[in-house]
Amino acid sequence: MASANGGAYSYSLTVFSPSGKLVQIEHALAAVSQGTTSLGIKASNGIVIATEKKSSSILIDDSMVDKVAVICPNIGIVYSGMGPDFRILVNKARKSAQSYFKVYGEYPPTRVLTQEIATVMQEATQSGGVRPYGVSLLVAGWDINRGPTLYQVDPSGSFWAWKASAIGKNMVNAKTFLEKRIEDAIHTALLTLKEGFEGQMTEKTIEIGVVTVPTTDELEHAKTSPETGRPKPTFRKLTEEEVRDYLAL
Repeated sequence: MASANGGAYSYSLTVFSPSGKLVQIEHALAAVSQGTTSLGIKASNGIVIATEKKSSSILIDDSMVDKVAVICPNIGIVYSGMGPDFRILVNKARKSAQSYFKVYGEYPPTRVLTQEIATVMQEATQSGGVRPYGVSLLVAGWDINRGPTLYQVDPSGSFWAWKASAIGKNMVNAKTFLEKRIEDAIHTALLTLKEGFEGQMTEKTIEIGVVTVPTTDELEHAKTSPETGRPKPTFRKLTEEEVRDYLAL
C-alpha cells in the first residue's frame, strides 16, 4: 500500500518480487526493446558501432541528433532506448573520463569506464524514488592493455564483453545475422541494420563509429611527443560522406 506521500510506493519499486524479479528492470528492458536497433562488431583491427537514426518528424533538424557519442579520444558509445537517459549517462561518463585523466594523465581503459557507467546504472535500481535507466549501451574502445574491446551494459548494471552484439527492437534477428558473418565489420554492420530497416537507408538515417588500433609508430610518437604525449584518438564517428561511400559499395 502506497503512503500518502508516495514513499512506500517508491520503496516497493526497488525490492524483489516473490518470484525474484525486479519488475522495474523488466520495464526498462521493454523500453530498450522498443528503441531503434544498434549494434557493435569487433574485428581484428578495431571495432564498429552503428545505429539507426530516425526522427519522429520531418521538421526535426537531423544534424543536431547524435546517437553515437564520443566519450574520450579512445572510447565511444551507442544506445537503444530512451534518449534523455542516454544524455545523462553520456555526461556522467565524460566527467568520469576527465577525472581519470586528471589523476593518471591518460584516459581510462575501456573496462574501467564501462564499470563506472554500469555502477551508475546499478545504483538506480536500489534507490527509492528513482527508476532504472531505460537504455542499453554498447561501449567500444581501445587501450594499451586489452586492445579493442566491446561491452554491452544493460539497465540492471550488468555488463559483458562481446565479439558482436545488438540491442533494440530488432536485436534477436540482428544477433542471429551477426553470428553468421562478423569478418568485414563495417559492411556487416550495414547489412545487419538493413535486415530490419524501415524506409531508405542513407547517410542521414544511420550513424557509425569506429575504433582503430594505433600502429607501433603512432604509439612511440605519442610517448616522445613534446606537445601532448597522447596517442591520437582511436575512436571517431564516420562523416556522412564516408557513410555514403560505404553504402555505395
